[in-house]
Amino acid sequence: MPEYPTVDVDDLPDAAGPSRHKKEVDEAVGATAFGFNVYVADPGEQIPWGYHRHPDHEELFYVTAGEIAVETADGTESLAAGEALFVPPDAPNKARAVGDARARVVAVGAPKDEDASIIEEPCPSCGEETDRTSDTEDAAVVLSCAACGATVERLTPGPD
Repeated sequence: MPEYPTVDVDDLPDAAGPSRHKKEVDEAVGATAFGFNVYVADPGEQIPWGYHRHPDHEELFYVTAGEIAVETADGTESLAAGEALFVPPDAPNKARAVGDARARVVAVGAPKDEDASIIEEPCPSCGEETDRTSDTEDAAVVLSCAACGATVERLTPGPD
């Protein structure tokens, strides 16, 4: 008989990221073919971070509350509650909560094992537009410039 795991998303621990909350639902239920994250972001916070692309992975953002702006190679798309945006493989994007209210966003991606991302933003230290390397330190993810090694961002789990 198959198992049918259930979780209360709000009760899941926060994963490291620049938004108020990142809930890794796929990890909690044991999903192996696709990623499924729920983000809660205050206005101005990124979802998840940086202008990036996934060479072999597609994504879908679905806004359940609030509003987000997604910067793409074609411009910026604004999404409100009830709207979704598909991001094909290798397409750069950067999402941010906008407006006056907190945003809640479901992000689904597949294939899960091909979710490596390449961040393409200028380094605040050396100015080079490079990828980031990442290390985990004390439950935080530390992003560093691939060119000069400077720490660019330290991402910690949400406040709860």
